[in-house]
Amino acid sequence: MPLTVRENVNNLIRLVEQGKFLEAIQEFYAQDASMQENNEPPRQGLAKLLEHERQVLTRFKEMHVSRAESVLVDGNLAAINWTFEYTVPDGRRFRLEEVAFQVWQDGKIIRERFYYDPGQRSVEIEPEAQLASAEAK
Repeated sequence: MPLTVRENVNNLIRLVEQGKFLEAIQEFYAQDASMQENNEPPRQGLAKLLEHERQVLTRFKEMHVSRAESVLVDGNLAAINWTFEYTVPDGRRFRLEEVAFQVWQDGKIIRERFYYDPGQRSVEIEPEAQLASAEAK
């Protein structure tokens, strides 16, 4: 029997929280899936999604925290509130909080759109905040 959307979402979250971003895309996105950042034009097709993710990951020295703060599933729709903390090559650390809205079909994501404040990518995390997030983990 095929997995439910909730089971697939939970499995996706597990991979992302382990830092297996490319594996998550490979396993849970349809061949013709699309991803969209806020109001930017969507990226279309699994190969483009994987290539974009590879490029994004090269911008980070280290990914510290990847966790789903909350998850909603309703039929074939899912929303995940993600928190990511990462260090860039010059040693500065940042936090990105976003909501990923997903449309699932036949066990795969066919469309995903991320909603976040782009300004948070330019706000460095203070050392005290880094410690607090590590303790909450």
